[in-house]
Amino acid sequence: MAIDAREVSPPPTKKRRTGALRQRALADHDDQAFYVFSWNVNGIEPLIQRPITAYFGSRSGSDSSLRTFLRRHTWPEVLCLQEVKIKPSDIATQRAVEAAANSFKKSEHEPGYLIRFCLPQDKHNAGGFGGKLYGVTTLIRMDVWQDVKRCRTVDWDREGRVLVLETKSKLAILNIYAVNGTDRPYKDPDTGAQNGTRHHRKLQFHRLLLDECLGLEKAGFRVIIAGDMNIARGVLDGHPNLRTQPHQHVLNRADFNEKFFTSGRGLQAIDAFRHIYGDRRKFTYYPRNKDWGTSCDRVDLFIVSKELVEAPGLLLEADILDSPQERSTSDHVPLYITLNRTRLFTLPPSIERR
Repeated sequence: MAIDAREVSPPPTKKRRTGALRQRALADHDDQAFYVFSWNVNGIEPLIQRPITAYFGSRSGSDSSLRTFLRRHTWPEVLCLQEVKIKPSDIATQRAVEAAANSFKKSEHEPGYLIRFCLPQDKHNAGGFGGKLYGVTTLIRMDVWQDVKRCRTVDWDREGRVLVLETKSKLAILNIYAVNGTDRPYKDPDTGAQNGTRHHRKLQFHRLLLDECLGLEKAGFRVIIAGDMNIARGVLDGHPNLRTQPHQHVLNRADFNEKFFTSGRGLQAIDAFRHIYGDRRKFTYYPRNKDWGTSCDRVDLFIVSKELVEAPGLLLEADILDSPQERSTSDHVPLYITLNRTRLFTLPPSIERR
């Protein structure tokens, strides 16, 4: 059976400059800035390979592409990666990711990172490509780790799509690679029996993710959902057109918007980019088989609890680094939010609203 191109991206191939506002924001990563980045990398391998210059006489070694990314973006506190495409039993690659994030420090002041993985365990729905598909990875800067309560998976996902970082200061960052809706069969993870389609599983994924977030908010956490939602929210988020065929995509979109943004029974959260930039059109998914900018969608999002927006001076920035250089070997570009560190860690306990 043919595999949908957006369900499993093609293997990765082997820097318009960021804007002045971004450069100013990163010019001095002071104690007030708390950065969370997200990037669907379409395979981690290119980010952990040593560049060819490393083999020409450099005794001190050379940065991995992952370390270069972290340095270029001034050491974000948290980096959420999606579609890392690591086989669960491939411990060597997992260790290579840890090494790539921490190798070749240029000074004692450069930070290190702790790495956590959620990789596919579902042999019936995530067994293709030898198990090298899907998967999310969260990098946490060492100095932030002291505030971490735990980093966990969820029992309702076995495809390597959800990783939840919970802090002692009651912030929850969910690294998400959401299900892409297609007509392909979805199989029971235990028995392998067909149980609807990937469209059905996508709607189920929305409900389960919503329940997870509502549970976190009820426990007093402020929630940040970061990652590839595999859905464009509205007409501003697709170019040249928003996908409407088959019609189930329209239904999936409506369900997503209702559950996370519009329904009083949903999360009633905020799309961080839209909150900052209104109707501005920027995109995150740029397929590699088309010329840059001719076909693109905003499917990667930061969705934040309303409380993080309503607190004065807390959400400082939310933007998309939309250039071929930042896309690198992926088919998505990175995005980020900036929070005020002092405000974030001194907010009073969250008030339960349910």
